[in-house]
Amino acid sequence: VHLVESGGGLVQPGGSLRLSCAGSGFTPDFHNIGWFRQAPGKQREGVSCTSVSDNSTYSADSVKGRFTISREYAKNTVDLQMNRVKSEDTAVYYCAVDRESSSVCGLEVDEYDWWGQGTQVTVSS
Repeated sequence: VHLVESGGGLVQPGGSLRLSCAGSGFTPDFHNIGWFRQAPGKQREGVSCTSVSDNSTYSADSVKGRFTISREYAKNTVDLQMNRVKSEDTAVYYCAVDRESSSVCGLEVDEYDWWGQGTQVTVSS
């Protein structure tokens, strides 16, 4: 299994950015997929996830109303649309896959088995 995140970069506060997660060696349609982030000196935290069982999504309170996770079937990616970004959104963003996906998705790191290498998002003026 190989996951690759893309779309990171420098964005001004209040701006938007779209991250994509592409994978090989598995079928995204069969798995819960999550986006996580890790800022310097902080623990990795869950941002948003999408469940395969009912296509529901779940986001952390810190990003609700600003970030949207979506499955892009035409591209075979799981994207994270980031709007109205803030300086505290600065982090390395990772996508991850839950191998078993036996229940709805969550934002705990240990629920996920396969991880990408991450893409840096920096929010600064």
